[in-house]
Amino acid sequence: MKNKTVLGGLIAVTLLVSVACNQEKAKPTIDKEQIKAEIQTIENKFAEVYTHRNADSLTYYADSAVSYFVGQEPIVGKEAIHQFILEELKDFPKGAKIVNETMEIYVTDDGNNVAEIGSYKRVDSTGKVMQNGHYFSFFAKRNGRYVCTRDMATSHAIPE
Repeated sequence: MKNKTVLGGLIAVTLLVSVACNQEKAKPTIDKEQIKAEIQTIENKFAEVYTHRNADSLTYYADSAVSYFVGQEPIVGKEAIHQFILEELKDFPKGAKIVNETMEIYVTDDGNNVAEIGSYKRVDSTGKVMQNGHYFSFFAKRNGRYVCTRDMATSHAIPE
């Protein structure tokens, strides 16, 4: 009788361990609207770098980022991108501003990576569109915040 009880207990424990090990871990709940709003806030801060001509406030890129600016060879590394933007700001028209719009996001199941498709426009002080286009950015969560690891932009001709 004692052997049957011990054997039954071992079988029950084995089944419980087997079931527990085979259960999928619960996936975290991803609030895509909240993440989209967070990415839009990051894009707004990036646009402010141009509007206020303050490249030193740039926190958009990861250290190892690669950027594909319109008409440029790939720019590798946060420092190189920062230098490129400093040079670009020298010719950025006074009173102009950049407006970025996050259109779509695609989030990994764990919420640690986000692909974004957006549009941008550069407007003068009167609001007239001087340049516009679209961009694709890939963000990775590092130290609790999203940073851009890759981005690419296109530019469209403005009809006169």
